Amino acid sequence: MKRNASAHWEGSLKEGKGTVSTESGVLSEQQYSFKTRFEDGTGTNPEELLGAAHAGCFSMALSMVLGESDHVPDSIDTKASVTLSEESGGFEISAIHFDVTAKIPGIDQSKFLEAANTAKMNCPVSKALKSDITMDIHLEN
Repeated sequence: MKRNASAHWEGSLKEGKGTVSTESGVLSEQQYSFKTRFEDGTGTNPEELLGAAHAGCFSMALSMVLGESDHVPDSIDTKASVTLSEESGGFEISAIHFDVTAKIPGIDQSKFLEAANTAKMNCPVSKALKSDITMDIHLEN
């Protein structure tokens, strides 16, 4: 399976602008720029898109892990905070933090934590990243 996305950029780093699109059409020429990445401009940025992809991947992986132990979640809500840091002459995504809230009938906190850690380590997006990935979890009744 392959999924495709594309980016187009025009101009210099600080004054230029670009668009990102996905093959599915969910994103179609969505604007991004230096301002949307490093300031408060209107549009998206690579870190925000990576956070959305990682949160979605993790949530699906957690649902799978829970299902393997007969705990089907009513809901899983995952927020991914992506940290972009300046390191020795360049930038890197240095950390990703998940804030996870889930409703899972019949599970206790320790089983939920175990499932969440398994999902965090094994979701395909986590495996693709070298960043430090941390999380807080919240089990709702």
